[in-house]
Amino acid sequence: MAERSGTFDTKLLEILVAPGTHAPLRYDAEAQELIDDKAGLAYPIRDGIPIMLADEARSLEQAK
Repeated sequence: MAERSGTFDTKLLEILVAPGTHAPLRYDAEAQELIDDKAGLAYPIRDGIPIMLADEARSLEQAK
């Protein structure tokens, strides 16, 4: 289970899918994001809670 310190419960990856593509997500522990490789988006994780809103997603193209 996720601790209150802001860690992400990776067991959630078994049930979560990307909102737009319904693709599996990849966890980036360093950036604290869930990555949708199919759409090229990264969804932030705040206080252990994934924010799965398109308005909050970061384009992976911006990182290049």
